[in-house]
Amino acid sequence: MNLQEFSNDNKQALQIQSAASNPSITDATTAAVTTRKKLTLLPLVFLIYFQVAGGPYGEEPAVQAAGSLFAIIGFIVFPFLWSVPEALITAELATTFPGNGGFVIWAERAFGPFCGSLMGTWKIFSGIMNITAFPAFFISYVEKIFPALESGWPRRISIFISTILLSLLNYVGLTIVGYVAIVLAFFSLLPFILMTLMAMPKIRPRRWFSSGENGVKKDWNLYLNTLFWNLNFWDNVSTMAGEVENPHKTYPVALFVSVIFISLSYIIPLLAVVGAVPVEQTAWGSGFHAQAAQFIAGNWLKIILDIGAGLSAIGMYEAQLSSSAYQILGMAEIGILPRFFAAKVFETPWIGILICTVVSLGASYMQFYDIVASANFIYSLGMLLEFTSFLWLRWKQPELRRPFKVPMELPWLVVMCLFPIALLVVLMILTHKTVLIVSAIMTSAGTLWYFLMKLCKKKKIFKFNDSPQIIQQSYIEISTTNHVGTPIQSDIVQVTI
Repeated sequence: MNLQEFSNDNKQALQIQSAASNPSITDATTAAVTTRKKLTLLPLVFLIYFQVAGGPYGEEPAVQAAGSLFAIIGFIVFPFLWSVPEALITAELATTFPGNGGFVIWAERAFGPFCGSLMGTWKIFSGIMNITAFPAFFISYVEKIFPALESGWPRRISIFISTILLSLLNYVGLTIVGYVAIVLAFFSLLPFILMTLMAMPKIRPRRWFSSGENGVKKDWNLYLNTLFWNLNFWDNVSTMAGEVENPHKTYPVALFVSVIFISLSYIIPLLAVVGAVPVEQTAWGSGFHAQAAQFIAGNWLKIILDIGAGLSAIGMYEAQLSSSAYQILGMAEIGILPRFFAAKVFETPWIGILICTVVSLGASYMQFYDIVASANFIYSLGMLLEFTSFLWLRWKQPELRRPFKVPMELPWLVVMCLFPIALLVVLMILTHKTVLIVSAIMTSAGTLWYFLMKLCKKKKIFKFNDSPQIIQQSYIEISTTNHVGTPIQSDIVQVTI
């Protein structure tokens, strides 16, 4: 595909290469350089932070399940065994296919539209289930100030209103959401910074090495699920690749910084609290950090930490909603969903935001454990397909242009993926019957949806993008030449095809 532009003095030769570097991509006839504001490095880092962690809130059950030593080891080792491989895969594939939709595009390119659609179903279900949990989590902290919200209609109404208000923020644009995430991250982490500093004189290192109290049985299922819940969803940021400035450079750096930042945000407060607070292992339930803050510094720090937890819930809601909404947009852009799903208002995917909000409202009154367990199982299915897609593309399409490439050959990549895959299988085996039934229903619904969309496309009931092979974002190298044809400048810009 060759485009020519003429200026008064210079001739610009635009040589366009698809982000997929795939010969099946058809020539496009027009290209327009995107001028809207895009996500830069810092907002992207903090969106990843909230998509993955949101702070040390929720790490406490690891101590309750296996003792302080195993909890500390887990939060040191698990990022290398799980987070780093997932982040590396995300960095490679998000820069190879830098369009909205992320993992849906990867599965579609590896195994075809059915697997792309099924990946989309699994991920959107798990994403919405995560979204569902955060307003209730937020209200659980607000009710400590307003006890009337603890149950009944006041609680239901407050969850409804908070969900609507939090969703409206996404309509102002992803760039603004990214900067809001920076502010929320600062104030949600501030209590842990204060608690860590104030705990230092009270730390007794011997407490770090407790492998569990006598008579307390280790709960390895809870232990693994806690680590998994707190350190997954690295790939969620890939669904917004089309909204990131220079993704081929920005994604690898953002993911590298995020892995270090998130790992430290877990392990440093854990070391401080374990070392400073002499309590029984069984006391380390969800929310124990607030009690620890009261023990270390007094009630004022506990209140600040509770407020920080509420702000963290807001940040996680906004980040996950953005990811899910742009996933729906991306599925429409590559022809898996009808074209109207890609409609935008104020440069935001309003239909995706609306769908996620409505479904999350409907599911917001489920039991929290069922929400989390079902989300984990469906997410695990999607991750198995994601790891397989990554390895398959490396094997079958080694010629793809990869701006960032994991520096390993295929056999070592298989080794890198072995632990994450084994962990996913173990977690799926340990789940209970209700989750299996819910997951089977969702998978069946996703399969029926694919064939329904295929029928709609065949009967032309809805308009779909003509070629599902086209990835929206490509990169062109602009070489500006002088009157004798000598290049005088070169840059990489992003275009919409």
